[in-house]
Amino acid sequence: MSKTPRNIRELSYPELEQVIEELGEKKFRAKQVYEWLWQKQAMSFADMTNLSKQLRQQLGETFTLPALQVDTKQYSEDGTIKLRFRTWDGHFIEGVLIPTDKRITACVSSQVGCSLTCKFCATGYLERKRNLQFDEIVDQVVLLNQQALQLLDKKITNIVFMGMGEPLLNYKQVLRATEVISSPEALGMSPRRITVSTAGVAKAIRQLGADRVRFKLALSLHAANDKKRNEIMPINDSNDIKTLIDALNEFYQETGNEITLEYILFKDFNDSLKDADELIKIYRQIPADLVNIIEYNPIDKARFEKPTQERITAFMEHLSKNRVNARLRRSRGKDIDAACGQLANKA
Repeated sequence: MSKTPRNIRELSYPELEQVIEELGEKKFRAKQVYEWLWQKQAMSFADMTNLSKQLRQQLGETFTLPALQVDTKQYSEDGTIKLRFRTWDGHFIEGVLIPTDKRITACVSSQVGCSLTCKFCATGYLERKRNLQFDEIVDQVVLLNQQALQLLDKKITNIVFMGMGEPLLNYKQVLRATEVISSPEALGMSPRRITVSTAGVAKAIRQLGADRVRFKLALSLHAANDKKRNEIMPINDSNDIKTLIDALNEFYQETGNEITLEYILFKDFNDSLKDADELIKIYRQIPADLVNIIEYNPIDKARFEKPTQERITAFMEHLSKNRVNARLRRSRGKDIDAACGQLANKA
């Protein structure tokens, strides 16, 4: 039985050198191939134009290069761009490019669908098909960066793992993707410009600390007591708020990396001053640099609504009065279903 060809991007550099020598080529060809894969971001063997036609053909017969393909592009009135990508096995995922005056952020996905069923999130209503491989995550960054260069004449400045899926339930592939993204031999981005957002997988948060990761961490809190959080985020049943507080403190002790709390405001659910007080209490137990207060973006399947502007203002003023470093994050890309919580593969 013939062996299934291996994805060439899974090879380490020494493994690639060995393969090149076995194909009868000089060792320096391995460096050229590696540069095509990770610096020049080749999406096929045909792209590797400084290799002989014979070597490209041999590589194509021996390995696969299952790069993401852009399936659709959508452009928001506010400048946000959403790309839907097709994977090699026919699944769809989405990534978003969010330009502002100061930064250009790429929001990437880590899974095809999601298993966490958060009640306010469109992705949570999709079935989780599979985890993404590290190179599929890197491809999203590469393709979003190409859009930034083509349309804005600027590179992306920040990356957030806030797209489809729970990054910490795809731990190894997400970490490997961040290593490639920040490697000088690949994309060369500072890990301090990468933020991984989690719904709260305490065991994995502790593991991030043990692994001394260099990127920032964001916790999607969205409710400041267990009763309410259980209602909207089933993961809280096994990862309650106290457990998460302990894990975040352990993560900070090990890494010293910035932690952000994410908190979506829902009308008549978590937008009262009592809710704000409970959030303040949590904030004071965690070395959090920032609380991102997020406008809710309604989705078809959820019953939640956005609070009135008066309630939002009162909530923000109460946090400020109590010396909480909070920022209101305005929604971007709502008209193309690209805003926070709206990713659901709708073209």
